[in-house]
Amino acid sequence: MSSAARLRDSTQILLPADAVDGLSTDLQERFTLTVRHEQTQVRIIGSPVEIKRASAFLARNGIAVE
Repeated sequence: MSSAARLRDSTQILLPADAVDGLSTDLQERFTLTVRHEQTQVRIIGSPVEIKRASAFLARNGIAVE
């Protein structure tokens, strides 16, 4: 059985608020994601497949995703 933390890690990406400046629109157009701008961070939410693809896209654009 999957733990809640593992499931959450596979369905969201948390980044500093300014990390996706200029890429937020591209992310939402290319992938089926929700991008929430919170106080000090951006939360990108989607299916595990979309999160994996979005992580690769962000990495290609110089944004480190852990």
